Amino acid sequence: MKSRILTTVLAVTLLAGCAGEAPPPAAVPPAPPVKPSAPPVTSTTPAACAEVVAQLSDRQRLAQLLVVGVDPGDPAAAVRLVRDEQVGGVFVGGNPTALLRDGALDRVQQAARFGVSIAVDEEGGRVQRIDQLDGPIPSARQMARTMSVAQVRALGGERGRQLRARGVTVDYAPSLDVSSQPDDGPIGDRSYSADPAVVRDYGIAFAEGLRDAGVTPVFKHFPGHGHAQGDSHSGGVTTPPLAELRAADLRPYEAVAGFAGGAVMVGHLTVPGLTDGQPASLSPTAYRLLRTDYHFTGPVLTDDLGAMKAITSTYRLPDAVLHALLAGADQALWSSGGDVGPVLDRLQQALASGELPAARVTDALSRVLRAKHSCG
Repeated sequence: MKSRILTTVLAVTLLAGCAGEAPPPAAVPPAPPVKPSAPPVTSTTPAACAEVVAQLSDRQRLAQLLVVGVDPGDPAAAVRLVRDEQVGGVFVGGNPTALLRDGALDRVQQAARFGVSIAVDEEGGRVQRIDQLDGPIPSARQMARTMSVAQVRALGGERGRQLRARGVTVDYAPSLDVSSQPDDGPIGDRSYSADPAVVRDYGIAFAEGLRDAGVTPVFKHFPGHGHAQGDSHSGGVTTPPLAELRAADLRPYEAVAGFAGGAVMVGHLTVPGLTDGQPASLSPTAYRLLRTDYHFTGPVLTDDLGAMKAITSTYRLPDAVLHALLAGADQALWSSGGDVGPVLDRLQQALASGELPAARVTDALSRVLRAKHSCG
């Protein structure tokens, strides 16, 4: 997710009222087709979830697979979005704190028929949302250098309780990226260490603290941004080949399969030997790697599809969301907000034509509802 500087720009864009608008056709090349592949690994839908799914229209089912950015300074707009569209999640970025004060998120939650996940990216260091309200916490790198694993779990627990008290249910943290970049690099001090074992131990500890407090942690950025070249906010990003990722960047994910109650975020990372030139967030082979080789069965979402040029320079938002769901994402995230209608229109068309299989929607929906405790 973005640094504080980038999210400030996002907040300005949201207030300008132009966020989330799809660029005109001439500005963006036609989206490349999704290459055929084996269907993503599916999950069994519990009877209780099947009952909930049966109550939803096709459009409402598709809306549950979206996480949409909201203006942190406009609580009323967030309530309207959830009430009118019944999206599965909202993301609160930027520096304003109106949505995080005075029970504002309780009103957002009350507008949701089957609950709504309310997410922030509270990593510590340069990526924080409640530091103005509850005080700052160190960056991941500083945590690993100055604190024990037990202390980081305790810190994660305390931060999780502060988030939960404000109505936040999901934290896009910890970063499991393995990196020796300078502190101000794209990952930099957002990484606990250049040592995969240190990243694993500290990342899992912070996640355990969040989970203990009732906040869902989200491990990111699969399959590993730490040794990549480029910044997905400003353009394409290429990682080392898959064999090298397995030796370092992917090692922390070996511990994620056994972590109950978490989610994984897939980054916009082109991986030689894996994604065939596509960003991992839109690549069926990347999701298959996570599900089969790293045995993760929980919910998986994309990194930001609406404000990162690694995606927006090639795909218009409705197409990017469709491609992500087809590839195996359970939820598609975009922070720029705006009108959800064109995205849902595109998804409905794809569902009606069979381009988006109904089984893929049901599979993703089941994971999303269970993660929100909206069904058994």
